[in-house]
Amino acid sequence: MEQTFLGKLRRVKLGDLLHIVKFLAAWVISRFYRRKHKDLWLFCDSQMEARDNAYWLFLYVRENHPEQEAAYAISYASPDYGRVAKAGKTVQYGSLRHWVYYLTASRNISSQKNGKPNAAICYLLEVYGLLKNTRVFLQHGIITANLTFLYYKHTKMRLFVCSTYKEWNYVDSHYGYPRGWVQELGLCRFDRLHDFSVDKKQILVMPTWRMYIRNEIHAPSQEKMEEKFRETEYFKHWDGLLRAEGFLRLLEEWDLRVVFYPHREMRRFLHAFEILHPRIAVASWPDHDVQELLKSSAYLITDFSSVAMDFAYMRKPLVYYQFDTKKFRESHHEAADFDFETEGFGPVCQTEGEVIRELMKAAGRGFENEEAYLERHRAYFDLWDAENCKRNYEAIRDIS
Repeated sequence: MEQTFLGKLRRVKLGDLLHIVKFLAAWVISRFYRRKHKDLWLFCDSQMEARDNAYWLFLYVRENHPEQEAAYAISYASPDYGRVAKAGKTVQYGSLRHWVYYLTASRNISSQKNGKPNAAICYLLEVYGLLKNTRVFLQHGIITANLTFLYYKHTKMRLFVCSTYKEWNYVDSHYGYPRGWVQELGLCRFDRLHDFSVDKKQILVMPTWRMYIRNEIHAPSQEKMEEKFRETEYFKHWDGLLRAEGFLRLLEEWDLRVVFYPHREMRRFLHAFEILHPRIAVASWPDHDVQELLKSSAYLITDFSSVAMDFAYMRKPLVYYQFDTKKFRESHHEAADFDFETEGFGPVCQTEGEVIRELMKAAGRGFENEEAYLERHRAYFDLWDAENCKRNYEAIRDIS
């Protein structure tokens, strides 16, 4: 949901204010640093992770355009740091040097709206016109909701990447960006989804989070929060599915295995789930890579998560478990012009019984996708190739 300026201001913490000192020092240093680094591209996914579109584009630039000066911002404590450092120049996330690079860079490129030295301070500097720089939003996923926080008035981003014509048309028409600043280029990570090997026995269960849960579980202690979390509709439905007798019996009869990958916001409540069945394994970051799980799994059970688009992109079958659509739309993300019932890439279910029946039918087909959903794939993914990084690179290079 859309936030006001005062709402943003209330979230500013003392640690954020300390970044003002770094910004002022970096502003002076960058005046000199820029003289020898006039075309530095700075990449970032998030502070602790390099597994999204910015990382894959960074690799592409390093491998195909080594003449382009490029650096990647990431915490040196991140489990992904060593992999990034092997590819090229890195900078400690949030450091004074990060600020210098951010102010120097001719292009600041991220898959996250907050991929910058300090989200709170940069928001005030950029959106209110105090800092004018060229920022590229590679996106985290394909948009199927009305994400008001990504409206131009809240970001002032120079390039907004979309992946399909339908998505581009919606964003270009509703988000308020100047003509030509929203472009259909494709998600960079999609380049890696054309080469994969499927484990026909592996089912991936990957739900997203709900903003409304934060209010429902608000409590003075972690113990009390967990107690309230167990009472939420969200927990009851996902825990119920993973423990349903019919679900477990189906796994045994069809010799299937489930990988349950909870959203990051859910991980602190993982022990609330009593997952004891030997055919269900819990996976989490950083030990498991989401893209690798998506590539190797034969079937996906999700809800409103954008990972469904990655899975559908590979033409694999899935099911949407959407037991709280009205509540989700009212307090998390408003609906856009994507209809899961008529345009989605799998059946939409409201009960665990429906999910189990769809999984049984899919297993009976050997997890081959149905023609109806393959037809939707052909109609929706008008860009379906391994040229996404190339298109993104050329568009960023050509920004005037």
